[in-house]
Amino acid sequence: MSTTRSIEFTLNGRKERAEVTPLTTLVELIRGHFGLTGTKLGCGEGECGACTVLVDGRSVNSCLFLAVDCHGKEVLTIEGLAHGTELHPIQQAFIREGAIQCGFCTPGMILQAKAMLDANGNPDETAVRKGLEGNLCRCTGYDKIVRAILSMAGKGEKA
Repeated sequence: MSTTRSIEFTLNGRKERAEVTPLTTLVELIRGHFGLTGTKLGCGEGECGACTVLVDGRSVNSCLFLAVDCHGKEVLTIEGLAHGTELHPIQQAFIREGAIQCGFCTPGMILQAKAMLDANGNPDETAVRKGLEGNLCRCTGYDKIVRAILSMAGKGEKA
């Protein structure tokens, strides 16, 4: 029988507390406990990127990231990216460029793009494609996704 541990962290700008087992993954916590279903569970092995979220600004596969490791950290999911009804500029770029098909990979792609642009505000196409290597999309040829991210490049501020 696993014991639980109390963790405190910031989720999408709000201080939160949760009781988790040592093996609870972050995706399980986000979806199951907090009901935030934008983070998708795809492969469960860290290969597809559908579960990508940001922890202290760094993209992580939440299917592999243990919830206990969030204690004291800031977690950003797709639900926390928009400001009320105003979509984040990266979300707007994905829509504008038609970079969404079925939408399953889109939250992870957008958060990966944010982390990428925050680290390098002016990537070239090669850097964008390399930065997306851990995020799979089965509906597009990636060109529209790359175009959406490149349209945000060089804006001079953190994404």
